[in-house]
Amino acid sequence: MISRATRPCDVRKLNQCQTDSKPSEIIVWRVIFLFVSLSALVFIAVILSWIAFVIIFLAQKKPSPGPAQKRELLSIVGIVLQGVAYAVVWIFHRRFFTPIAPMRRSLELTLAVATIVLAVASVLFVSSAMHALGKQWSLSARVVAGHRLVTEGPYRIVRNPIYTGMLGMLIVTGLAVSHWIGLLLALMIFGLGTFVRVRSEEKLLRETFGKEWEEYARRVPAVVPYVSS
Repeated sequence: MISRATRPCDVRKLNQCQTDSKPSEIIVWRVIFLFVSLSALVFIAVILSWIAFVIIFLAQKKPSPGPAQKRELLSIVGIVLQGVAYAVVWIFHRRFFTPIAPMRRSLELTLAVATIVLAVASVLFVSSAMHALGKQWSLSARVVAGHRLVTEGPYRIVRNPIYTGMLGMLIVTGLAVSHWIGLLLALMIFGLGTFVRVRSEEKLLRETFGKEWEEYARRVPAVVPYVSS
């Protein structure tokens, strides 16, 4: 029979059990409680960010109904690859509410805070980008009558801020639920898909806006802020 003095404490009733536990047991359970709570908080934050992310797309103004003057079907391949990347981070998941790799508590806390901040920033960045685009936004690459080159808002920072936000959401999802190998694999697939989409979409913009586009592309990076591309 296990005595009351040596029985493990329920994490949820830690305060009630402290008087019945040895000092070493209290320390162990406090550490476990901190790690589980921290990982759970990150997971919840990422899920809420995804909900907001989806709502932003559903609430966005529908694309202009006018016929496309130019369309680049290759961008659909990029869309598929990006979708596969998101699937990979969920399929190759680790045990829930555990860190992505063994690390010190201080580092895990720092990574948790960074993950939550990046999740929120990614959602806000995408929201701002879609607001700037208005009805010009479209899932696949196309140019419609009256199309203008958008360079304000987040488009002053990167040429493809929606993809920047999508990349941020991929990273935070991987940090919250994925095995590190799954995250690396997803990043490679997403990178390929984004490369295809950026090249196909910017081909249309270059053909449409010419010199104006070239000047914009020279001073503003494609996807990653402050990284020339």
